[in-house]
Order: sequence, then C-alpha cells, then structure tokens
Amino acid sequence: MKKKEMDYFTALYDVARVINASLEPVLVLEKIVQCVVKAMDVKAASIRLLDDREKKLVLGGACGLSEAYLHKGPILIDESGIDKKALKGKTIYLKDAQTDKGFQYGEKAKAEGIKSVLVVPLMVEKKAIGVLRVYSDKVREFHERELQFLQAVADLSAIAIENARLHQILQVRCELMTAHKYRIDDN
Repeated sequence: MKKKEMDYFTALYDVARVINASLEPVLVLEKIVQCVVKAMDVKAASIRLLDDREKKLVLGGACGLSEAYLHKGPILIDESGIDKKALKGKTIYLKDAQTDKGFQYGEKAKAEGIKSVLVVPLMVEKKAIGVLRVYSDKVREFHERELQFLQAVADLSAIAIENARLHQILQVRCELMTAHKYRIDDN
C-alpha cells in the first residue's frame, strides 16, 4: 500500500474516532476539517450546513481560513452556483475560484490566496444537509483517491451531524417526559 493511501486510511480512522467520541457538532466538525487539511495537504477545509429555511449555508467548522474570510458574508444558495450544484448531490471542482463565475466571493478568495476548490455534498439518505469544501493555495487537480477520501469523510460527517441532531431530539423528549412524570407524581 502506498504511503498516501495509508494516510487516507489513517485519516478516515481518525475521523471515525472523533465522531464516536462526542455528540457536540461544533467540536466534531472542527476536528474533521483538521483531519482533512492534514491528510490532503491543502490550505484549508470547511464544512457548511444548510440553514433551516434552506436559503444559505452556515459555518459548521473550518481549518486554515482567516477570520476575515470566514466572516466575508453569507453563502446564499441562489448566489453560489457551486453550492447549488453540490446540494443536488454533485461533487464540484473549481480550477480557479478567483475567476470562476460560480464562486460567490472570487475577490475574497484572491485576498485569501485560494485557487482550486473541491466541494462535496453532505448527504443524509438522499437529502443534502451541507457541503464539505477543500481549498488549495495553487491550481491543483484532485485525484480519484482524494475524491473517494473526501466523499467518505463527507458521508461520515453527515452521519455525525444526523446523530447529534437525533441525540438532541431524544434529550428534549426525555426532559419533557421527566417533567411530565413529576407533574403527575405531584398530584
């Protein structure tokens, strides 16, 4: 097995361990993007999640991006061609985000030093809940193994987000049942 392939295997194992260690979405997503940056040797990575109204993507976790870039403005689905396509279940590659018309913040990408971008959807069953983005500081072609690795991480990330959401629902139900039980016992 080649060293890089072993690194992807190790990184996937690390992602799975992170997901199993916590139901805190922010902590889990931050660790996931850190693993992706390290394994793929890229400038940065981010996970953005679809808001409740499905109009924009909100930051879930990021690694390697400046605060200025992270707070550049909202990622509006209708104005972000790459995210609109990704949320339909497609992996999107941009050779140069600085000049691509589908990239919502080309000038900000230039200021941040971002060139190539790879976007993979986070899917739960057949519904997209967000995107995983990888950013390179130079024009870069991504190989099939890298695409497979990133898709596997995206799938694990979607599972982690869904597990955290279900855990939260369960907690609320348990609290409601406990509160209801105490009211009945008090009568």
